[in-house]
Amino acid sequence: MTWGRVALLALLCLAPTALTAGQAGVAGQAGGSPSVEEPADYREDEYRSPVPATLAGATVVSTDEAYALWQGGEVAFIDVLPRPPKPANLPEGTIWNEKPRISIEGAIWLPNTGYGKLADVTLAYFRAGLEKATEGDKGKPVLFFCLPNCWMSWNAAKRALELGYSQVYWYPDGSEGWTFDGYPTAPLQPEPGADQ
Repeated sequence: MTWGRVALLALLCLAPTALTAGQAGVAGQAGGSPSVEEPADYREDEYRSPVPATLAGATVVSTDEAYALWQGGEVAFIDVLPRPPKPANLPEGTIWNEKPRISIEGAIWLPNTGYGKLADVTLAYFRAGLEKATEGDKGKPVLFFCLPNCWMSWNAAKRALELGYSQVYWYPDGSEGWTFDGYPTAPLQPEPGADQ
């Protein structure tokens, strides 16, 4: 158990109502809420809301389980956090400084691929990213993540299953759960083609 978890457990014991259910998920349980029913299809709205505790066909992992997979080096980690668009109405000459994406070290970032409906070009980008991450082997394990209480990673993992990937992991606590426990992070750049 990490010091971050010890401190959080102490906080929970001293003030049991101080955290929301979503924040408690970051504390180390394999995310998701048992009260949220797993839908039959993709989530298409309210992407930042409680997620289910399951994803049929995938393995749901906690932060410690994700870290063990990361240490093994056999699983491709896929970040699907959306990328904020550059505002269209910036005055000429304005410098656009995009906020850096600090994520799980070694992950690849396929932004905007976790929406419920994808344009053909975005779906092609998602497929190409998965092919690169798995070297074309649909049997190679892939792990999808975003942020806690974010349906983007749930949708992306479901989509990978439908594309024929057989070893799919879903990490609902995402980069925030990872960072909370002090595991290695690094700045990520989107995989080429994200701006199409």
